[in-house]
Amino acid sequence: MKKTKRRQFLSLLGLGSIGLAGTSVTTNSAQAHHTETHFDDKALHRLVYQCNRADHDYIEHVLFSCGEMLRKYGDDIELVVAAFGPGLNLLGKRPKRSISRLHQQRVASLAEYGVRFQACGNTMKSMNWLEKDLLEHAQIVPIGVDGIMKLQEQGFSYISL
Repeated sequence: MKKTKRRQFLSLLGLGSIGLAGTSVTTNSAQAHHTETHFDDKALHRLVYQCNRADHDYIEHVLFSCGEMLRKYGDDIELVVAAFGPGLNLLGKRPKRSISRLHQQRVASLAEYGVRFQACGNTMKSMNWLEKDLLEHAQIVPIGVDGIMKLQEQGFSYISL
């Protein structure tokens, strides 16, 4: 029986409290509906989060919200975090601004469950960063805001916290 990591995660939700991205949750309501990852077809819900600040509380809120939506909707949601401007530091191996190791671990955890993290190529140029300077989970888009616009054109709802 082949299960995606997300389906394995969701099956554990029914067993009680577990942690994702540094938080714990107890629920019996989340159920996976696909046998494979939903990224090959259109998820029922689609969100793109803007991450344009390197502030600790702001990043905490963005990552926590992603985790909550993932827990609530399971395989019925596709999540993207679009990082640009100072927010790109979240995806840097050696951030130029203070980013907690916990937040970068949460990015890795969320990525394991299918959350995509987009890195703005324009911001990378202004920071003199190359692909090798990013965490492995980052996907480079030429222009961060253009990436958000294109996701909206595909039916994603835009979230700016």
